[in-house]
Amino acid sequence: MSADLTPGQDLPTRDLSDHPGVARVLQVLALNHLTPTVRYLPDAVRTAQAAADALGVTPAEIANSLVFRARTLDGHTVPLLILASGGHRVDTERVASLADLASIDRADPEFVRAATGFTIGGVAPVGHPKPIRTIVDVSLGRYDTVWAAAGHSHSVFATTYDELLRITGGQPMEVS
Repeated sequence: MSADLTPGQDLPTRDLSDHPGVARVLQVLALNHLTPTVRYLPDAVRTAQAAADALGVTPAEIANSLVFRARTLDGHTVPLLILASGGHRVDTERVASLADLASIDRADPEFVRAATGFTIGGVAPVGHPKPIRTIVDVSLGRYDTVWAAAGHSHSVFATTYDELLRITGGQPMEVS
């Protein structure tokens, strides 16, 4: 894939498709018959606002990949991935109740990396070492295109709400 230009930029940014994290994401997307637009950005986009600014969209059009430490009703701790609109804060009590979980709390960077294989800022919706229970914010369905991290803090890919549900096996939910 070729690198795209960011608004106001004269030269293409570095193509990261060979980066191990990005390559994993692209492989999973290809297995799901998707060849999305991938943008390689000159600066890290570790927040929805930074990604929105770089892409010229609103934060609500960013599918934030947020990893939580969930406690099941029988006391086990498991990772939970919530793909939340960048325009929302996740209501952890609401999500825990709707998802039949005892509680959910933000995960530390080590937990995120162990669960997803990615560092914070580059956590993609797919490409994890093992399947992760995923919840997809229904408000992302308001947009024709949403953007998600592509396995590196300088890369994002275009997708849709329906594609996110399909490729992640995610559960649709109002998360805010």
